[in-house]
Amino acid sequence: MKFYQRLAYYLVGFVIGLFFVAMVLSGKDTRCNYFPNARVLNDLRNKPFHFDSIATKQMSEGLADKADIKNILTHGDVDFDKSNIPTEGGKKYVIYGQNKKAKEITIEVINYSDKAVLKNIIETKE
Repeated sequence: MKFYQRLAYYLVGFVIGLFFVAMVLSGKDTRCNYFPNARVLNDLRNKPFHFDSIATKQMSEGLADKADIKNILTHGDVDFDKSNIPTEGGKKYVIYGQNKKAKEITIEVINYSDKAVLKNIIETKE
C-alpha cells in the first residue's frame, strides 16, 4: 500500500473519530477547570448558596448585592493562604473581587459538602 493510500485511510478514520467526539461533547455542559482557583469557584457556584445573617445585614447596607456575589464567584480570586481552613464542619474560602461601584470587596464563604454559605463581606481598604 502506498503512502498516499495510507494517509487517505488515516484521514478518513480521523474525521470519523472527530465527528463522534463532537457528537458526544456537544450535548453536555463540558468545562475544563484545571486550575485551583477555577475549581473552587466552580464548586461554590454549583452548590445551593445561602446567606448568613451577618452577610444579609451587610448586603442591606449596600456593600454588595446578589449580582455582585455572583460576579465574584465567577471572576474572583481565591486567597489560598487564608483559605481551605476547616471551620464549622466545612472549609472557609476568602475570595477577592469588585462590586458594581468598582470597590474592592472580600467575601468569606464556608464550603460544606452539600451547600455554600456566605459568612462575611468586607470592604477592602486600599
